[in-house]
Amino acid sequence: MREINTVGIISKPNIAEAAGIVCSLIEWLEERGIAYECDEQTARYANLKQFLPREKLPDGIDLMIVLGGDGTLLSAARVVDGRDIPLFAVNLGHLGFLTAITIEDLFPELERALHGEHRIGRRRMVDSELVRGGKLIATYSALNDVVVTKSELARMIDLDTHVDDHFVAAYKADGLIISTPTGSTAYSLSAGGPVIFPSVGALCITPICPHMLTNRPVIVPHTSVVRILNHGEEGTYLTIDGQVGEPICKGDQIICRSSHKTIQLIRPPKMLFFDVLREKLKWGER
Repeated sequence: MREINTVGIISKPNIAEAAGIVCSLIEWLEERGIAYECDEQTARYANLKQFLPREKLPDGIDLMIVLGGDGTLLSAARVVDGRDIPLFAVNLGHLGFLTAITIEDLFPELERALHGEHRIGRRRMVDSELVRGGKLIATYSALNDVVVTKSELARMIDLDTHVDDHFVAAYKADGLIISTPTGSTAYSLSAGGPVIFPSVGALCITPICPHMLTNRPVIVPHTSVVRILNHGEEGTYLTIDGQVGEPICKGDQIICRSSHKTIQLIRPPKMLFFDVLREKLKWGER
């Protein structure tokens, strides 16, 4: 890993203890001669007048510090967008599958990262295209998932799904999730999908409350192209990582494929994937 001279800081809003953490972090960085750039929320916590829009933070930094929960990390991942910038994610939330560094370990783990004594997990993203009338309308990248879902109560939607040139199913359901292995422990898991080890090259197609109980999650290779055709009328929505997206129309296609972009997630040296599952999902230990 290259030498860390400048870091970016992204923070989750409305966290009571965040102001003290941010101020301590900035003081810690200044003592070591490390420059920093902040997003607007971080600047508010520290009473700083200067800040950058999040989309500008990756320019010129060597490390991105993320203070919040998994949602804040998902936002940061899309901002970094595959650049060679490791993410140092500190859990200020609750569940935190991805933000595995605790507040107590913030400075020891950061010191370890500065000396190159850290462990990096690479997580592949998923790219999606929204096609309408044969024209490309929008493109998105997600770390967790691409979701087509209803936006009205008590109404199912109709979705035809193909993997490469093979027809999979005509889903009549509340929606459909295309998740990465990283996203397998998010919405897909809640919808009955499998837990997928992060290094597995795969995408998972998980129906949300399907009308046919025989419609089950399907795991496909990461080389696959998943095509979804929306037959629904108004009230269908495309969502990326549960944070951004737009309404879609009847006849729209959503094309998903594993991205060439990865994020670099700094992991605590003693915290492995199954340790996280046991802690977060309350799995029993021997």
